[in-house]
Amino acid sequence: MAKRVAVIDIGSNSVRMVIYEKTSRFAFYLLHEAKSKVRLSENAYQNGGNLQIDPMQRTFDALSGFMSIADSFQARKTLCVATSALRDAPNKKEFLDKVKKELKLNIKVINGEKEAYYGGIACANLLPEQQNALSIDIGGGSTEFSLIDKNCVTNTISLELGTVRLKELFFDKNKIKEATSYIDSKLSVLDTLDASTLIGIGGTFRAISSAIMLNNNYPLNKLHAYECSVSDFKNFISEILDADESKLKKLNIKNDRFDIIKPGALILSRVLKKLSIKNLITSGVGVREGVYLSDLLRTSRDKFPHNYNTSVRYILDSYIFDKNFSNQLNQLSKKLFDLTFSYFKIDEKYKTDLAVAAKLYPAGSSIHFYSKSKHSYYLLQSVLEYGFTHKQIQLISTLTRFSKNKLPPENHLEKYKDLLPQANTLENLSYLVSLSVALLSHRPKNIDFDLKFENGILNIKSQSNLYLSKEAVKKLSEIKDFKILF
Repeated sequence: MAKRVAVIDIGSNSVRMVIYEKTSRFAFYLLHEAKSKVRLSENAYQNGGNLQIDPMQRTFDALSGFMSIADSFQARKTLCVATSALRDAPNKKEFLDKVKKELKLNIKVINGEKEAYYGGIACANLLPEQQNALSIDIGGGSTEFSLIDKNCVTNTISLELGTVRLKELFFDKNKIKEATSYIDSKLSVLDTLDASTLIGIGGTFRAISSAIMLNNNYPLNKLHAYECSVSDFKNFISEILDADESKLKKLNIKNDRFDIIKPGALILSRVLKKLSIKNLITSGVGVREGVYLSDLLRTSRDKFPHNYNTSVRYILDSYIFDKNFSNQLNQLSKKLFDLTFSYFKIDEKYKTDLAVAAKLYPAGSSIHFYSKSKHSYYLLQSVLEYGFTHKQIQLISTLTRFSKNKLPPENHLEKYKDLLPQANTLENLSYLVSLSVALLSHRPKNIDFDLKFENGILNIKSQSNLYLSKEAVKKLSEIKDFKILF
């Protein structure tokens, strides 16, 4: 696969392009993103699905600009897919031929099931593992569903339900009851589904989640993997459906969504009424990422290897130059956890987060050595994107920030109280990362000491000179009823 790949998604409402760069076999990061609200399907649904001249020209102009951007980044491959608007259009050949001839861009018009699959594999690979989950992708012309079990997409559904379609057929004519009946009739295919988690893809779900985060002063500036209570989400949807434009603005809905947010909200409302959903997760990834992953993972059945995380690998590739030290920190932190978690009364589920924090602790050194902990914190809080919950991201980044000789202060605990574990658990985990760093102060080629823990005393035995380790351990903040003997 090419090192830099551009992916273009032509939807009914927007055209988007992302450019990804690989750092190793399965590790990648977002290099650039561009978006244009071309409204390709504008006035199409009231004209037999035929694309109109002005929307086609807007879309062509946006694609022309995207190709120029891709060329500036020296992308070696461009993957372009089109969904509902072109899929439904009787006159699509005219547009496809023009783009191919003048822009040298081949657009692949995908069917609804393929569109649902792409969104599904993006969620299955790039969100924390889910069981019994249903993804929903509300577009301008259609809505796609995928059943997800762990990292597998088990079923896909595509329905002729979309925000622009409903707007033109019903909302512009103030036929809300008719719109509701139309939605319910389409959603009857979900009657046999049993999903406990709903994963939201697409502009409508993200717009609603972003607004809820703003209204609730959510402390983490990250939409992907955001979790919202079902009751809060339902209440917010009800407010949207009853709001005029001034109220929508107060609810933090952006102006360019005023005319299509209600059709989308109504679809979500009817889906939540039909299904017994207990958990809601917002996905920052969708069709574009699915197209990219299907190319990247084509030799591994569209799945990452077992226990592989692409964000962790990207950070290791790009920011950590001493891989041996990083691996030793990972190994030692897990050993310390196994010895002490019962004594400290720490839930075993935190072992993975502790190990990742220790492994990625050195990342900030590549930015500025003397403030490495601070830079590791901000780097991981931002870049640790895929496969982790917000609670995990905040915990892992916090453990790197307050490693070495400090424990998290009260103002930090207060700001992130809804995302972090209880103070005593956080204190003990932070200490274990700090202890791992201190014990490896002499940077051995291989870990050259043995550990034994009994009755609150950690005994460290070694044939090597651990003078630097002893000095570093002395500087650590003390933990009550816990002693270290060399």
